[in-house]
Amino acid sequence: MTTTEFLNYLQKEIHTTVAATIDDSGLPITCAIDIMDTDKNGLYFLTAKGKGFYNRLKSHNYIALTGMKGKNTMSCVAISVRGKIKELGSNLLPQLFEKNPYMNEIYPTAQSQKALTVFVLYEGNGEWFDLSKKPIERFSFSFGHTEKKKEGYFITDSCIGCRTCELVCPQNCIDFTSKPAIIRQENCLHCGNCINICPQNAIIQEK
Repeated sequence: MTTTEFLNYLQKEIHTTVAATIDDSGLPITCAIDIMDTDKNGLYFLTAKGKGFYNRLKSHNYIALTGMKGKNTMSCVAISVRGKIKELGSNLLPQLFEKNPYMNEIYPTAQSQKALTVFVLYEGNGEWFDLSKKPIERFSFSFGHTEKKKEGYFITDSCIGCRTCELVCPQNCIDFTSKPAIIRQENCLHCGNCINICPQNAIIQEK
């Protein structure tokens, strides 16, 4: 899947997310927000200017959010996104209300809608995590001017192919057909078992 497909899935298939911001004491606060739209410029959401959420957005210009879809844990797809935001004002409200008509039940009049303002998450990175697949499936992505982060566990040239790490990998995602062996990043849980057991200290963690 591409970054566009990940963001579209978050907006259309999940829609409601849990968002985290930071208060003036540096402590995290979460709330539920709907992703109203997405395009090449990022993810769009809105809030009322009288809310504490609005003040936190303006103070830090950063947000992290996660959305999940599935009947239970083992059928669940989760997408997490974090990055920079900016306020766009009210010009996009008619477009967002047209795409999300239920908003007219919450803010039914033009006068009541004056409380609202639109934000865009325009630059950031994220992760797709699908527990319904066997083995699990995960992908990282980025958008805006953010480079894709290299995170996870990687096997170095010190690997001697002893396969000790294979015994503790819960997803059997270590490929020994090459030397050094390769951890399939798209199936790795990031549990850390491999790095803790490797007798050659041949595995490193990129954070």
